[in-house]
Amino acid sequence: MNLLVTTLATFVQIYVALLFIRVLLTWFPNVNWYNQPFSALSQITDPYLNLFRSIIPPLGGMDFSPMLAIILLQFVGSNLGRLA
Repeated sequence: MNLLVTTLATFVQIYVALLFIRVLLTWFPNVNWYNQPFSALSQITDPYLNLFRSIIPPLGGMDFSPMLAIILLQFVGSNLGRLA
């Protein structure tokens, strides 16, 4: 059981890092999301982010959904860390 919880906590940490990279790359308008490795990153992170984009629409050209997504994932990861 401890191995499963530790593995899930590590997965959450890696996924949060991928989300941070995805958000940081959106600051660069010349990134082509159809080329590798950007398309792979987009395919990995967009399904999770789209859940929050349907809840929080972009306000004034700013997308705040990644902030909520990362906060929720950090909460889940910290609770998994406590279980381990």
